[in-house]
Amino acid sequence: MNCILKDAMVYVNKEFTKKDVFIVDGTVTFEHSPLFFDFQVIPFDGKFIFPGFTDVHVHLREPGFSYKENIETGTKAAAHGGYTAVCSMPNLKPAPDSAENLKVQLDAIKKSAVIDVHPFGTITKGSLGEELSDMDSMAPYVAGFTDDGKGVQRDEMMLEAMKKAKALGKIISAHCEDNTLLRGGYIHDGEYAKEHGHKGICSESEWGQIKRDLELVRETGCAYHVCHISTKESVELIRQAKKEGLDVTCETGPHYLVFSDADLQEDGRFKMNPPIRSEEDRLALIDGIKDGTIDMIATDHAPHSAEEKSKGLKDSLMGVVGIETAFPVLYTNLVKTNIISLEKLIELLHDNPCSRFGIGVELEEGKSANLTVFDLDSSYKIDSNCFLSMGKSTPFEGAQVFGECLMTISNGQIAWQKS
Repeated sequence: MNCILKDAMVYVNKEFTKKDVFIVDGTVTFEHSPLFFDFQVIPFDGKFIFPGFTDVHVHLREPGFSYKENIETGTKAAAHGGYTAVCSMPNLKPAPDSAENLKVQLDAIKKSAVIDVHPFGTITKGSLGEELSDMDSMAPYVAGFTDDGKGVQRDEMMLEAMKKAKALGKIISAHCEDNTLLRGGYIHDGEYAKEHGHKGICSESEWGQIKRDLELVRETGCAYHVCHISTKESVELIRQAKKEGLDVTCETGPHYLVFSDADLQEDGRFKMNPPIRSEEDRLALIDGIKDGTIDMIATDHAPHSAEEKSKGLKDSLMGVVGIETAFPVLYTNLVKTNIISLEKLIELLHDNPCSRFGIGVELEEGKSANLTVFDLDSSYKIDSNCFLSMGKSTPFEGAQVFGECLMTISNGQIAWQKS
């Protein structure tokens, strides 16, 4: 495509500058030329152009669970949210635990994705925790390895996985959850659970396994990333590990930064794993964002059918959607409240995930156009009926937010544009 995105505030070299962005045959340039006289001019005065966001934790559900989401709907939803690259989780059927099984997903991505999709391979065969997956054969094609949805329970299995990942130069991205501490819980083991007669999930089920894994990182030198942290203890463990110089990063999700368990409702749209925790935990996560302990924000976009999410807190399946609401929710609750700067938010949504996982594209001269345009003054209520995702269950339903995506360009092609 050839066009001029005119007069926007553009994030280049980690700062915002008012300038025109020329897209020539799908490539970015900032240099004016008489050759551009017949280009389509799109006025974006007062709007903001960011590099396309990168989400390292999404569930696209294909192959195996396409009644919840598929690669086409999931990537269109991502583009609607301003994302041009995502990492897809491997709890699929077949599970990507070998090159052969991974190819099923890769073929579907090639056929249907409107943005870049970087799949994870499983750590263990079938994510069952008993035997290592064929990590060697998958390594050239995956962002890293994870058994997301399940913690690796056996110490010796995680040790073996870290050694293999280290040899392959790949990241272990860990869902940390000690099954022996769950005790049938399904929301945070806090005041809401006690007051409403729900079984709680204790914080140690998360941070205890992080503590174990950090010991294994010390032993192996493996590149280690922690998924969706939610507790104050997790933040402190990772903070100290970084001070020690371990090769450790982590993510949290928008809902953990905005809600505490005091905000829970008797509705499946508030049920996810890990659960929304206490106000003390939420504030610790905010501190972790501010001081750099938490490197990135990932949505854990996890669509389910309406029926699966209609059974209340106790019986609904774990998981909520989030890729279409992440930026406006975070901009409204963190930037407009002066908790962090807009530049810091772009660092969390683009710079850090790209650099850690070696994916995504900078908004730079001569690079393929991967960018998104937002109207930060546009205010609206989140309405899941407007989602492109097949999943509609969000704790942010009805929230008043600022920041509307107007256009997303992926690899030089329009992946989403407001009509």
